[in-house]
Amino acid sequence: MGCAVVLACLSFLLLCALLPATDALGFTCTAQPEATCQALVGYISPNTTTLKSIQSLFGVKHLRSLLAANNLSPTTLPTATVQATDTVIIPFTCRCSNGSGISDRSPVYTVQKDDGLYYIAAAVFSYLVVYQDIQLVNRIENASLIYIGQELWIPLPCSCDQVDGEKTVHYAHVVAEGSTVEEIATEFGVLEQTLLDLNGLASPNALMAYQAFDVPLKACTSKIRNDSLDASLLVPGGTYALTANNCVKCSCNSAYNWTLQCHPLEIALSSDSSCPPMQCSDALSIGNTTTTSCNSTACSYAGYTSQNAILTDLETKSTCPAPPPSPGLSPNGNGNNHAAKTDIGMFGWNFLVTAMSILLSVQRI
Repeated sequence: MGCAVVLACLSFLLLCALLPATDALGFTCTAQPEATCQALVGYISPNTTTLKSIQSLFGVKHLRSLLAANNLSPTTLPTATVQATDTVIIPFTCRCSNGSGISDRSPVYTVQKDDGLYYIAAAVFSYLVVYQDIQLVNRIENASLIYIGQELWIPLPCSCDQVDGEKTVHYAHVVAEGSTVEEIATEFGVLEQTLLDLNGLASPNALMAYQAFDVPLKACTSKIRNDSLDASLLVPGGTYALTANNCVKCSCNSAYNWTLQCHPLEIALSSDSSCPPMQCSDALSIGNTTTTSCNSTACSYAGYTSQNAILTDLETKSTCPAPPPSPGLSPNGNGNNHAAKTDIGMFGWNFLVTAMSILLSVQRI
């Protein structure tokens, strides 16, 4: 038994020596201290499991949040199967402190028999963290000494920083072996240089497999008011969010020019759910548009209040093209569509003759 323990310890130390050092905890985050935001990680399931199991592993409070992040129907059952090697997007709250961002005291993992810090980081959480970070935030003096039943905070990497002056949702993408920065940039629609700068890489050749890579996801703009309870709602492309006490579904799709599209949720998530009116007028409700001969009027979601009242925004746009200029009128209204030309006319000739006579008279004198 003693030899087995010694061999295990030697193997662990050798593995640690081969692993890249962790320079900083989480992703770079220069946002104001203790700022929080929504972030995402891409969890690669090591085996066949269910959405419920993944929800439990990451401590996601509501299944609907997991469904929304993965663009799955709100009616998807928690027992839905997730195949091995499938990527499931995990939503969580990010907190920035001391120039870096990590998940806000979640998820919490309970140590099982035969677990080790490296195994938990690599196998259980699919390389989303490195074992040194788990050791640091949990103040573990000896990385090889953890015990069954011990609860460990898993510090998922994240950020709340704007990118190129725009609000984005930061996504931790685990780099696959053989992957390149160019491929990642193409997959997520991000500039290659932006990825290099965010992740502190001097060149694409510095990319390493099995590490969490910071990818900023473009989010949709919205008409939600600043005084709304969901004013900070940020929805990245290809996902949706349920808001206003699960009464409204807001989707982000590039097909709508990256503008948030919100509609009343068509199904009730619970038997006691009750949603307030969502209308701009008697004839127009949230998400609907009416069109007349030359105008388009849309009713948009603008937020909700603590009294469970839905805020709306009514906007009318002209859809008819500008009328062409009237025949014979120039754009500046001078009645001439051609370049200016000299037209002396009768009055001009009389003036010219008089002026010449006066000039000749002066010369004679």
